[in-house]
Amino acid sequence: MSGTLILVRHGQSEWNLKNLFTGWRNPGLTEKGIEEARATGKGLKAAGIEPDFYYTSALRRAQHTLDLMLEEMDIQNVTIIRNIALNERDYGDLAGLNKDDAREKWGEEQVHIWRRSFDVPPPGGESLKDTAARTLPYYEAEILPLLKSGKTVLVAAHGNSLRALVMAIEGLTPDEILAREIGTGEPTIYKIGPDGKLVERVTL
Repeated sequence: MSGTLILVRHGQSEWNLKNLFTGWRNPGLTEKGIEEARATGKGLKAAGIEPDFYYTSALRRAQHTLDLMLEEMDIQNVTIIRNIALNERDYGDLAGLNKDDAREKWGEEQVHIWRRSFDVPPPGGESLKDTAARTLPYYEAEILPLLKSGKTVLVAAHGNSLRALVMAIEGLTPDEILAREIGTGEPTIYKIGPDGKLVERVTL
């Protein structure tokens, strides 16, 4: 029997809207972000999906997204596991800066390298490779065994921590995962077999 993994990026945050590097900073959701989270919860409920386990990061925007989804799914009194391993990539010295201002300070090419290379971190921050190095071991130790046993797991996290998971689950190369856009509030659903391998990707 296959397990089901639902990955959801948090709804639009105030800093997404302002075009700021966010990382481990803690802005809240915008009205649009709240609507995105609620819409995803409604969609999962309509699809008859009832998770057995719930995971999110240590950051408020992901936690709020999960809370809103559960509200729409009429799910109460459940244990939510929050862990820093699922946090967004740490943007270090870029955090809080407008992306255009960062380009003026360091140059278009350098900022593009920091944003879109797999293993080059910004000053004081993490690369996607660094993010994967904390996210994947946590997934393999805590979440994958549940999926192998046929459970349904809902994870509300961030663009880059989810990229790390998608890369591993789908067997993508660094170039392929860097080209993959993970939209705010959009669920990605996988069926995972007893061997821990991808069976199929499901769309709502």
